[in-house]
Amino acid sequence: MMRSNLLAWSFAAVLFCVLPETAFSQIQKNWTWGGPLDPLQAKYQVEHYQLELEIFPEEQEIHGKNKITFNSQEKLDTLRLNLIEEYQVQKVVMDGRETGFERHGDILDIYPLDCTCKEVEVFYGGKTPIAIRPPWTGGFTWEKDELGNHWLGLSSQNEGAKIFMPSLDHPSSEPINGVDLIFTVPKPYFVASNGSLVGETESVDKITYHWATRYPINNYNINFTVGVFHEESTIFKSDNGTEIPMMVYVLQQNRSKAKDLLQILENSSKTLEKFFGPYPFPNDKIAVVETPYLGMEHQTINAYGNNFQFEKVGKVMGDWLLHHELGHEWFGNKVSVKDWADFWIHEGLTAYGDWLFYLEHGGEDAYQQKVASVRQNIRNLRPVVSPRNSNSDFAYHPDIYTKGAFVIHSLRYYLGDELFFPMLKAFASDERFIYENLVETSDFTEFVKHYTGVDTDGFFDLYLKSVRLPKVKVTKKGKKGYMVSLPNIHFSMPVEIRTAHGLERHMLSTKPVLVKSSGPVEVDPGNWYLLEKK
Repeated sequence: MMRSNLLAWSFAAVLFCVLPETAFSQIQKNWTWGGPLDPLQAKYQVEHYQLELEIFPEEQEIHGKNKITFNSQEKLDTLRLNLIEEYQVQKVVMDGRETGFERHGDILDIYPLDCTCKEVEVFYGGKTPIAIRPPWTGGFTWEKDELGNHWLGLSSQNEGAKIFMPSLDHPSSEPINGVDLIFTVPKPYFVASNGSLVGETESVDKITYHWATRYPINNYNINFTVGVFHEESTIFKSDNGTEIPMMVYVLQQNRSKAKDLLQILENSSKTLEKFFGPYPFPNDKIAVVETPYLGMEHQTINAYGNNFQFEKVGKVMGDWLLHHELGHEWFGNKVSVKDWADFWIHEGLTAYGDWLFYLEHGGEDAYQQKVASVRQNIRNLRPVVSPRNSNSDFAYHPDIYTKGAFVIHSLRYYLGDELFFPMLKAFASDERFIYENLVETSDFTEFVKHYTGVDTDGFFDLYLKSVRLPKVKVTKKGKKGYMVSLPNIHFSMPVEIRTAHGLERHMLSTKPVLVKSSGPVEVDPGNWYLLEKK
């Protein structure tokens, strides 16, 4: 998800103030997810979800069922799921028979039948929680487009799937065999969702869409958007030769902009493939859908609400929001964390991918300008990596984007381009760290060290796990020399120094290094690092 700008935050504040009092009964509570895994939920693994919902735009309600296929090494006395208490559970079925259950707030405890059943169906429904600041505080966004058609968006990154379906709602739990998503809506509405569209069924006044993906998927990436859309599509040829369906869905009022948006989607896909490797979900699609909120990285159906604010970079057109959310297909969707403590892997690496669009199409100067603009917003108030077992509310803060990306930028200079760029692509392609194999920060840092053969422990400990910054000390030495050091670090790091002779690369540490120059020297003139300079 992309960090908001001040305008978006201000708009949200105004919206909150003007909401009618009757709306507050539908506004969500402060839901979050993550933290320590519930011991009862640690006893089983979800293999597949089959979500079947009928969506009622006029009533702002959903009704249906979710079939959860699971696996456990022991017989379960209690199958614990998460579902917000605002929804009513009508019944729970196992092996064709109803079974007992209890509600405890947002917890749904199911008492399995005496059988070897590995599936449970939960029938539920009700009014949906309304999002007043999507996607940062998510929920359902019910709007109407300029033509008077209903337009529904769903966002749940910081809340989890429990706000729309019963699930094992923890970042460490992804359905290994993917999801089937079956939605019924009034005609003439379309539902854009994850995976591939495998079927449509029409009745007199309704239409049902069946989407499916067999890839593992994070709970908050399971998504659906409802509207009357115009579709533009093409076939994208991946770097590895695979042909992948690519499409954009925009509101009818914006159909004239669809072809340009599709071209921008192709531009970003090619750029990201160059640096991160082939598109991660070739058996599904590459797609974006226009949403009534800014955006979100929903797997294979990214939310786009940037109002077609395109930008020319070099010879191509781009869209920062589209590019960022698409970048999450690699970092966030393909490479996923199991603990929100490592949220920066999703956002920092993806935000760095935003900068690479400028490098690829605008050159080094455009890249460095982008870096400099983001650097000004780094607060450095908290470490990028949060404590273990953090929930989404605690772990989500601006520096997981800004400082997280800047750490990767610093790593580029630390390693040099010949090591850095192949390393980045290799990490995003390593089978140990992709799809169902969830990661944490140590997986990334250890991979970098072993792949490159460079000792990066001190660098990562400093910049990811603390808010300390190296202090630069420069002392005049004779007529044509300066002693340069970083007296408060316990490792050596390569630093660029501008002298009277040009740019030089020196290994700096607590031990002063003699730098010869007939004039004053400048340490790190290119701003590769976050440093304290006098």
